[in-house]
Amino acid sequence: TRGVVAACSYEARKFGVHSAMPISKAVKKCPGGIFLKPRGHRYAEESQKIMNIFSHYTPLVEPLSLDEAFLDVSGSHRLYGTSVEIGQEIKRRTKEELGLIASVGIAPTKFVAKIASDIGKPDGFVVIDESAVFDFLWPLDARKIWGVGKTTWKKLEALGLKNIGNIAEFPVEELERIFGKTGRHLHNLSHNIDTRIVNPVTDRKQVSNEYTFGSDTDDIKKVEQVLLALSDKVAGRLLEKGLKGRTVMLKLRNEAFKTITRSHTFNSPIMSGEEIYKEALNLLRSKGFDGQKIRLIGVSVSGFESGDQISLFEDASKQKNKVEEVIADIRERFGKGSITRASLIKKKRNEL
Repeated sequence: TRGVVAACSYEARKFGVHSAMPISKAVKKCPGGIFLKPRGHRYAEESQKIMNIFSHYTPLVEPLSLDEAFLDVSGSHRLYGTSVEIGQEIKRRTKEELGLIASVGIAPTKFVAKIASDIGKPDGFVVIDESAVFDFLWPLDARKIWGVGKTTWKKLEALGLKNIGNIAEFPVEELERIFGKTGRHLHNLSHNIDTRIVNPVTDRKQVSNEYTFGSDTDDIKKVEQVLLALSDKVAGRLLEKGLKGRTVMLKLRNEAFKTITRSHTFNSPIMSGEEIYKEALNLLRSKGFDGQKIRLIGVSVSGFESGDQISLFEDASKQKNKVEEVIADIRERFGKGSITRASLIKKKRNEL
């Protein structure tokens, strides 16, 4: 009752269900729907298999999500054929090896390729040659442009700029006057001006975990216990990525749906669950509950340095980091539930 829709089938979408919709609302819209709990580890496994197929044809793979990525195959034609042939081969292998269907969009720019892929879903193969870009692009709804949300759409609609072609014909100076920097963005994409390259290296800005309580709570011990589990999960992911961070941030959402964040930045980077929890707990106690029950709590670490970077304070944290490494090794060899803190042992294994 407190969760949201992470993803939904095309059959469910016909009832008006969409991602990020509260489960309670989705049930009302689609009472005959089947709701399944997420299996994050399973998705990660399949995602890696998908990315491995992509990477076979080019090293230039820029993931957008677990199952979606931009590929630049311009340097792979001699080995694997044309872009169309590579796309067909990826689609075939995804079906035969993983049992999954895939939608492929091929175009001169990332912007048009993404739209082509989306239009073809769930099992499409759409190719837009450079000579046909504007015939394809301009009749489309203006909301297809990245960054056009409800507010921007209302302004565009009021101006009569309902499709991308309308925007392309509108003076760029007027777009900038009305929309500021977004005006230039709208103009460029409507003219297929998208200079972004496929970048396989994406800098992670933060590592975070959050938890929504089954019912709003003011039980401080329960909140602190969840905070400890979240801190450990964040520490584990930092270790996997070889990262250390300087900033710990606490996120709280109360029963009135007000979201509050508090953060602290250290002089030297940290990575252990103990250090993260200690600071997150300080932030929690300094903030207090303000007479409100807590609906959601989250912990994040940012301000990264690589995990092997030398620090003047390395000796002070060396032992804590070694413990984290041993814990991670045990979990990798024997499963994530093989070792946990004693204070968390009473919680259901799948609750956090």
